[in-house]
Amino acid sequence: MAINSPTMSSPGIGSGLQVDQIVAKLMAAEAAPLQAYERKTASYQAQVSALGALSGAVGVFQSALGSLTKIDAFRSLSAVSGDDKIFTASAGAKASPGNYNINVTQMAQAQTLTSNGLASKTSAIGLGGKTTLLFQFGTSTNVGYGIAGGGLPSAMHANGLADGSLTINGTAIATSADTNSAATLAAAINAKTGATGVTATAVNVFSTFGNVATGADGSYSLTVGGIEIAAQGASTNVGDGVTTAKIDTALESGPVRDALDAAGITFSGTAAAGTLEFRSASGGSIAIEEVVGGTVSGGLETAAGSANDGSTYTSATSVRLTSANATDITIGGSNPAAAGLTAGTSGGNLAGTFKYDSSPLTGVTIDSSNNTLEGIRDAINKANIGVNASIINDGSGTPFRLVLSSTKTGEKSSMKISLQGDGGNPADTALSNMLSYDPAGTARSMKQTAAAQDTKATVNGIAVTSAGTSINEAIQGVTLNVVKVGSSTLNISKDTSTLKTNLTNFVKAYNDLDKAIKDMTGYNAETKKAGVLQGDFTAQTVQSQLRKMMGAPITGLSGTLTNLGQVGISFDKTGALNLDTAKMTKAIDENFNDIAGLFAAVGSSSDSNMSFVSSTNATKPGTYAVTVTQLAAQGSITSLAAPAATTISDGTKWKVTLNDGTPSSLKNTIDIDIPAGTYTPTELARVLQGAINGNSGFASAGSSVTATIDAGGKLVLASSKYGSVSNIKLADAGGTTVNSIFGGAAPVAGKDVAGTINGLPVTGSGQFMTGQAGSGIEGLKIEITGGAIGDRGNISFSQGYAYQLNNLATSFLGAKGLIGSRTEGLNKNIKDIGKQRDAFNTKLEGVEARYRAQFTRLDTVLAQMQSTQAYLTQQLASLAANS
Repeated sequence: MAINSPTMSSPGIGSGLQVDQIVAKLMAAEAAPLQAYERKTASYQAQVSALGALSGAVGVFQSALGSLTKIDAFRSLSAVSGDDKIFTASAGAKASPGNYNINVTQMAQAQTLTSNGLASKTSAIGLGGKTTLLFQFGTSTNVGYGIAGGGLPSAMHANGLADGSLTINGTAIATSADTNSAATLAAAINAKTGATGVTATAVNVFSTFGNVATGADGSYSLTVGGIEIAAQGASTNVGDGVTTAKIDTALESGPVRDALDAAGITFSGTAAAGTLEFRSASGGSIAIEEVVGGTVSGGLETAAGSANDGSTYTSATSVRLTSANATDITIGGSNPAAAGLTAGTSGGNLAGTFKYDSSPLTGVTIDSSNNTLEGIRDAINKANIGVNASIINDGSGTPFRLVLSSTKTGEKSSMKISLQGDGGNPADTALSNMLSYDPAGTARSMKQTAAAQDTKATVNGIAVTSAGTSINEAIQGVTLNVVKVGSSTLNISKDTSTLKTNLTNFVKAYNDLDKAIKDMTGYNAETKKAGVLQGDFTAQTVQSQLRKMMGAPITGLSGTLTNLGQVGISFDKTGALNLDTAKMTKAIDENFNDIAGLFAAVGSSSDSNMSFVSSTNATKPGTYAVTVTQLAAQGSITSLAAPAATTISDGTKWKVTLNDGTPSSLKNTIDIDIPAGTYTPTELARVLQGAINGNSGFASAGSSVTATIDAGGKLVLASSKYGSVSNIKLADAGGTTVNSIFGGAAPVAGKDVAGTINGLPVTGSGQFMTGQAGSGIEGLKIEITGGAIGDRGNISFSQGYAYQLNNLATSFLGAKGLIGSRTEGLNKNIKDIGKQRDAFNTKLEGVEARYRAQFTRLDTVLAQMQSTQAYLTQQLASLAANS
């Protein structure tokens, strides 16, 4: 009989052996080491979490140090206004305690110009040809509508003006024998301004002048208000000495102009044109005198070649009447001629002056696409040139008026508007008749309805001005924010409360960090649990380095304070900081300015043209000698000769290359339109500077120029930057040539400052010298703004506690820092354990497979044996039955 072995479909089915249970129990024993891996991973993860908390605590501490690293945080002053409805104030680190009387007499305002009315705001103006509106900004004087009076007769100076002699707009002007000058007449007229709507200004008139010649014994001097504006010695021919052209040149800029400005004397017109007028800021008369010795010809009221008898000359004076609402003025009275005025009703634009201030020259294009009142308004606003345009409706038959207002306040925000046609063609006549505005002329299409003016005030009786409503540095380190006209007091005092708060916050920030470290590294007796970082080298190092740094004195610091204990901050027996408020208060009272050095990075210089800029955590404190071998210079081009009056033709363009690099970039070369006109040297400098700086391409690149007339009268055009990155080149692109002004002069490239600090090499960049990496002065950055070549004295530098602690905290927190490196190591350990666990699991899979295979075979054998047993039992039973 054949024996057939049964087929086993799964472990335990054949013999009844519980293979799964047996393997599971065996594998549970084999897998026991996995628990150790999990315990290690959990431990490392807890440490990573704790280090994260430590990092966060250090970060909070570092944030608290932020303001303490800056010197201003420890030198704050309080500025208290007696009436904050008149002005408020703030004081910086350079301010000094004191009391001041402030009297605000005028608020700054922007200029506003208004056009004549039009019947429609959407109808086309002009023929639609391309016209450019050119806006210039500067200072204008005597702009308005009214009457320019004639010279006052000598009888008026001698006898005054009889009462009843003058009426203005029907109002009698009270005059008397004391009304005997332009100043007193102007005062009498201004006393009635409320009734007449007219103001008066006293004017000095500089009339005919002949070019001066002196003989062998001759001498000549011309003074205005006691200030000498021209002089010549003996034996000087006509044209070689004092001339109208040389007077105009002396007045344009230089020591004469500076002296007049300081004396409050202004002028308009030119001597060459016979229109030169002087005015006093006080409104008083100005003496214009000649001092003549020996043989002299020419001079005031004396033709060239005609003898000058040596008498002094007092200039004729007059008054200028200005209508507040730009309407005609009616003059009457029994003898208006005695006041230099003519009976009748008249008026017109008054000739003034305009001094361009070198602000960017900007243009707005008007053509057939936008030559309506609304189109012009939108084009001006879109151009973003410093002018706001709007349209008002006055309700008249021609109600729509264009209103232009400067976006800036102050006297220098006055506008001049000129119009240019395209391709040398004239500007559209209708646009010119509507929009032109030249303060220096009498033909002005727009009317000024609000004058550009500065804020004016006195500080302890000293006059100060500001273009805006903030007055900066009238008192060093103090900003006054003016609200309205009026008088009040200002008190500047030490802001000790802020300083005390800063020191208190410093102590609290450290103690918070110290507690966090103690919680992480200590043992809690109540819970009988150790901190996650107990015994951890990283946490202990953080704590020990912080304590060590704060326990050491500051090196390189001058003054009486060198350690924290001197301001009442000390460690107690637990390692926390204590603050002795009494000791702190005493230190603040006695050494207010020295406390900054204890906390901030402080630098000082023995040379006023040399200053500390910054340092790094690698910079070592100390005092270092500085030597300069080369001063920084700007890239520039200087005309070969002093330019005379210069005419720029229509359509003039120059190709300007500014601050170009290597390799050259096309974006650094731009075609610049130079406005047509005839300019004095100073005016030409302003026009060139404004035209270049007004280009948006240069402005967006942070490039600009300065244009000046040097001591030799030459025109200098220079990049505003210093150093090897500074350069400028000019080339013709149409119209007046560069060569006609600069005479073929070659540009000069800029230079970086060069030298040594403490004898060690530095990197020069513009006006900045920086200590090179790896040297004893690494990271020390100073600025050299001028002075001479050679030894320049010393730079002293110290790093206060907050500055050093901030750098130390950064070293803890950085990716390669103490905490960061430790965290990275723990994360690597966790990753390695994960790999080991994965490898062990793979090994367990093999062990389980082996166990399962072995027990499956055993189950099969047992099943076969059980089958054989059953068969034999059956056969034996059968034999027994048959026996």
